Amino acid sequence: MIESSSDKAGVTHFGYRDVPESDKARLVGEVFTSVARKYDIMNDLMSFGVHRLWKRYFVGTSGVREGDRVLDLAGGTGDIAALLLPKVGAKGSVVVGDINGDMLRVGRDRLLDRGLARGLDWSQMDAEALPFPDRSFDCVTMAFGLRNVTRKENALREIHRVLKIGGRALVLEFSAVRSDLLKPLYDFHSFQVLPRIGQLIAGDEASYRYLAESIRKHPDQETLKAMMEAAGLERVDVRNLSAGIVAIHRGYRV
Repeated sequence: MIESSSDKAGVTHFGYRDVPESDKARLVGEVFTSVARKYDIMNDLMSFGVHRLWKRYFVGTSGVREGDRVLDLAGGTGDIAALLLPKVGAKGSVVVGDINGDMLRVGRDRLLDRGLARGLDWSQMDAEALPFPDRSFDCVTMAFGLRNVTRKENALREIHRVLKIGGRALVLEFSAVRSDLLKPLYDFHSFQVLPRIGQLIAGDEASYRYLAESIRKHPDQETLKAMMEAAGLERVDVRNLSAGIVAIHRGYRV
């Protein structure tokens, strides 16, 4: 079982390093500030473009309907928001929240360049302390962001709090690979290829090494399911994609 934090009080992980909980948000912020401008091209190179298919499937199976109000956490790239907009339609809205201002600016500018502005709101926020009243959203999505949160259990409780009755929480995140044949190839790509690509394309090997390490420290499928249930979400189910390289966790407020 993968632990979500260090066993030592007041200490959490930053990749494979133990750091004070009070430092993690700053350290993660530095990583994403560093990679913001190259984040999209790096995602394509890291996943051979498959991340786009994962995200389309994630939104396509979200159950979001016309008129829904959706909160997309860790949504600074704008990828998920752009896919959600046609689903919520003219009567719905999407709030994009991210703790990192640089990521938000990059994502907002990208979508503005595509003519996407109506129905979108952008706001810098901490997933552990959401600035919304109880029962504000029909759906909360979080794609590839939960693993960077210092106290994941706090973020999950906040997601539950801001959901309307019957609302859905959807988390798309890297998870534990289920194929024994794939694991060594995946490890080689993560720890040998990825940092070198980061250095070549973004001039930043350390940040991409952190991203690979953060995936391994993230709770596996069963652990995250239990964490979502402990936060109050019910009927939690898990769907593995690409042999568990990523997984979709879905839970409801009932």
